Amino acid sequence: MHERHDIPNKLQGETLVRKQLFEKYKERPLVRILPELNVVKIGGHGIIDYGRDVVLPLVEELGSLSEHHQMLVITGGGVRVRHMMDIGLDLGMPTGVLAELTSKISEQNALMMATLLSPWQAKRIHTTDLLELPTLLAMGALPVTHGTPPYGLYEHPSERSNGGIPPHRTDTGAFLAAEVLGAKRCILAKNVDGLYDKHPLKYPDAELIPEITASELIEMDMEDLVLERKLLEIMLESRSIPCIQIVNGHKKGMITRAIIGENVGTIIWAR
Repeated sequence: MHERHDIPNKLQGETLVRKQLFEKYKERPLVRILPELNVVKIGGHGIIDYGRDVVLPLVEELGSLSEHHQMLVITGGGVRVRHMMDIGLDLGMPTGVLAELTSKISEQNALMMATLLSPWQAKRIHTTDLLELPTLLAMGALPVTHGTPPYGLYEHPSERSNGGIPPHRTDTGAFLAAEVLGAKRCILAKNVDGLYDKHPLKYPDAELIPEITASELIEMDMEDLVLERKLLEIMLESRSIPCIQIVNGHKKGMITRAIIGENVGTIIWAR
């Protein structure tokens, strides 16, 4: 039997799954690549699908903000994603294939947003270009990318209750980008004022939840949510981003107020 070839290091002989191994690394600080970055996710279903009356004022606000704040704009998919999902699920497509198909829609929205933001030196980037952001921001560019995480065909299998829909979608992708970059904040722009105890467009008596933790929200097990459930699970493990903020992108100035630190909309704390 041949001996194992190894290189002397602190993890020599480790399986990388032993529980106690992680304790000595847990408190080590992470490099924060862009600690002043504001990640702003523009929903496809909640913002872009409404067209020029909603999108163009938002473009003006984002462009003006980029003149004074470091920003990364991330786009969602929208109604075309739902159409694609409907056909794909009906045909029995695997979760990974659905992820591949629907990612193309958020990419199209990123291209449109980058084009609209071109007066502010917008630069459409891909998810593999995130480490180019320090250079692009130093050059005065406003980076725009799509929110679908690059799992593609390797997307995690969905829960049975999820029916095959990819669990990592554009809300989750925006948070993951903010986390890896060590961003200052992550803002999700939707078509409602924040998180409610029930769907506010269906129930007039729905009440806004101004602040809550991810674990509390998971425990509530609500019938409907304004964001992806997988994002809440990932937040429990975050090391850079302490919270996300949900604001109404249909109301002028709400993203600005969030970026300058006001407690508008709903704040969901990681812990």
